[in-house]
Amino acid sequence: MIRILIGVFIILHGLVHLLYFGLSRKLFELDTPLVGWPERSWLFSSFLGESATRSFASALYMLATALFVISGAGILLRTNWWTPVLVSATIFASAITIFFWDGKLLRLPDKGFIGILINIVILVGLFLIERYSIAF
Repeated sequence: MIRILIGVFIILHGLVHLLYFGLSRKLFELDTPLVGWPERSWLFSSFLGESATRSFASALYMLATALFVISGAGILLRTNWWTPVLVSATIFASAITIFFWDGKLLRLPDKGFIGILINIVILVGLFLIERYSIAF
């Protein structure tokens, strides 16, 4: 039962990245817009420009979604490869959240920083599972 809950949680966590994909593609807007995000990345905007930054962000957020969904499916299917995929997904998603951050400290939870905290919890959980040989 716990395996199913964890696998579904990982898949749902991955699907949240579709929100950022949709925002970067301008498929919709939030009731309270995130002014400057994801158009103005502190890292990419100065040399890519707004349009290319948004396109790059949307591609990377789709990849993050796929990595989480694949690792969640691997958990549900009891595969032996889900752990490295999940580690990759958490590190990758955290990195792109930081890379596409607009550099402003306002509304950080809306800009994916809660997701970074969730990714840290996932990594700590994976470490504990490995360290103590926890089977679920």
